[in-house]
This record gives sequence, C-alpha cells and structure tokens, in this order.
Amino acid sequence: MEAALTLPLTVFLILGTIQLFVLLQARALTQYAAFRAVRTGSVKHGSCEAMTHTAIAALLPSFARTDSPEALGTAFRVHRDNVFNPAWDQGHTGSIVWLARERPRREEIPPDEEETFDDPARYTSLADVVRLEVRLVFWYPMRIPFANWVLSRMFLAHLGLLDYDAVDPLQPAHQAHWSGKVTPSLDAAIQKELLERTSRKEYVFPLQATYTMRMMTPARISEFATQNCPPTPLGL
Repeated sequence: MEAALTLPLTVFLILGTIQLFVLLQARALTQYAAFRAVRTGSVKHGSCEAMTHTAIAALLPSFARTDSPEALGTAFRVHRDNVFNPAWDQGHTGSIVWLARERPRREEIPPDEEETFDDPARYTSLADVVRLEVRLVFWYPMRIPFANWVLSRMFLAHLGLLDYDAVDPLQPAHQAHWSGKVTPSLDAAIQKELLERTSRKEYVFPLQATYTMRMMTPARISEFATQNCPPTPLGL
C-alpha cells in the first residue's frame, strides 16, 4: 500500500529533477548561443541568416544528437531552416529561435556606413561606435515524459497565463488550484506563442539571453530589411 502511494510521487520527483537539470543545461547553452550569434553577426554585417545558423548550431546539443560529426551534420541539416521537425523532435513544430536585433536600429544606420566605417575621424566619442545587440529567445522543447506536462502547467500557472484546476477523482475533497500573476518581463508575443504551443501539446520553455558586441564590419541596410530576424515578431 505504501509503495502504491509513494511510487508515483517518487517517479515524478526523479523525472522532474532530470528535466530541470536538462533545462539548466539549455539555459547555459542559450547564453553561449547568444554570444556566438552576435560574434558571427559582428563580422557578417549583421546578417540574420548567419546569426540564426550559428545560434542553432550552438543549441543543437540540448535537443538533438551531436555525439559524432555525422550526427551533428545531420541534426544541423534537419534544423537549419529554424523549424522543429516533428519526426525528429517528438512532435514539436514552430521556430527554434527568435532573434531580436536591439541595436543598431535600421533608421540609425548611415547610408554611407560602409565607406566611413574605418574612418578614424568618424569616432569622436563612444556613442559613435556601432554595436550589435541581439536578444535571443530559444523555444526549448521539454522532452521528459510526464514531467514536461506538469512543469509546463506549473510555469503557465505561475506566470498567470493559464490557471490549473483539477479534482482528485479518488478523493474529491482534494482539489488542485495553481495560479499566479503575469511576470511583467515576459513579452506579449512570447506569452501568445507559449500558449499556442501548449494548446498543441508542445511543451516548451522560452529561454532568453542578450549579448552586445562592437561590430567588426559595417552594418548593411540590405541586412536590415526588418529590424528583427524573421520569424521574430516586431513587438518583441
């Protein structure tokens, strides 16, 4: 009897602990991916494609096999379009990363940027230095069975996005009620995307990191057709 009561809780504690530790690993990789993406963009005129590919390559170990050169190459080929593959990613779909270019703003890039970029006379103060600042959102797919659903509902309830109410069918007196309030730092675009994926039973957690670096090459207007790298919403 004691085993029947405690075994489900023990299994959840084990699975939940594993999922949380893997989530922490993904958090560290998100910070590294933000650095690598900005480093690439700084020498590639702020190219979205180059930054997106670099970020995905850095994040692959958190959700795909990369234990050999062949596995790494295959995983990157499958995910290079910045979209989860349902056959490879346990049914997950949607974007892998969002990249929001905070700086430079498109309207702030001078038309003669490439001609004057290396002119020492241009830099009279620190404000004249062109910096690339990118905010990266990694839609980390939680893949540990059962723990992914429970943790997802806990996160949503804590953020005030989706309350959880349930009654124990064996003991109706036991009723769960998880709720909280929206964290102001969570953007409306992220809230909307998180709810949409949850409704499709795709349990993800949006990990965020920001990095800034001086540009080593001039920002090109052609690379800033949109301020954020597609498919990142403009409101992010």
